[in-house]
Amino acid sequence: MTGRPAGRPLVPAYLSTGGVTRPSRPHMERLTVLALGGEPRPTGLPAAALALLDALEGGSLAVVEAAALLRLPVSAVRVLAADLVDRNLVLARAPIPPAERFDPDLLKRVADGLRALKRA
Repeated sequence: MTGRPAGRPLVPAYLSTGGVTRPSRPHMERLTVLALGGEPRPTGLPAAALALLDALEGGSLAVVEAAALLRLPVSAVRVLAADLVDRNLVLARAPIPPAERFDPDLLKRVADGLRALKRA
């Protein structure tokens, strides 16, 4: 008799969200940063939500980082996080946008100026 495959969860991911398949906050992205809110934990939260709150006690995490720690799909963590944000238990901040590209001409002029200062 063979055992279950290693790494495969015993409970399907959709059950960890209470059967909810879409987050209540559609702007919740994979790189959204989550942090604990100020509200006390209510009783009766699902185990996955409690695990997410426990993971956030160490500091802020992106949704993908929380998913890796909880060993859940990102989509399930997005649903859990959105529910916790709705309950004011978790704060969510949009991901920091990537910096705009620098003007290559400006970088060349700066490098030339630094070389000129080095020679002087």
